[in-house]
Amino acid sequence: MSGKVIIFSAPSGAGKSTVVNHLLGLHPEFEFSVSATSRAPRGQERDGVEYYFLSAERFRELIREDAFVEYEEVYQDRFYGTLKSEVERIWAKGHVIIFDVDVKGGVNLKKYFGDAALSVLITPPNLEVLEQRLRGRGTDSEDAIRERMAKAGWELDFAAGKFDRELVNDKLEDTLAQAEALVNGFLCG
Repeated sequence: MSGKVIIFSAPSGAGKSTVVNHLLGLHPEFEFSVSATSRAPRGQERDGVEYYFLSAERFRELIREDAFVEYEEVYQDRFYGTLKSEVERIWAKGHVIIFDVDVKGGVNLKKYFGDAALSVLITPPNLEVLEQRLRGRGTDSEDAIRERMAKAGWELDFAAGKFDRELVNDKLEDTLAQAEALVNGFLCG
């Protein structure tokens, strides 16, 4: 199974982390790809667990060194990316890599990995539900919520037709069951 990649992408708050964490609990052969970011940790996030936290300057150095499979400057001086060393580390263990990335990152990863990857876009039923979910998390300021909502509309338009599958996360139990079926089909195919 080594050499396979599963990509889950969604606008912030659509449920991709919930789906990924569920699948990680079912598949011991899966390993979460820890992304690098130049943003500050939130809450109890730890370096090397949720993200590799880097300064914007260090992130730019790694870009110049061609150390990323993909990267993006999501907001000014706020970078996210996948380190080549992270992919190599996981594959060296014979594990399947599972990604939890934003929409543009998901598209870039699918281009990079091609048929070795299953790319799944998780969408909210509508933008009003997404806004309710973001507010319900209680982790973002009003400005951050406005910024995320503006980006979500753009992401959903950008993503059209660029993913292998799309799941509408309306009822979580159904979304989890559909994600399990998609992943199992990909692994057996």
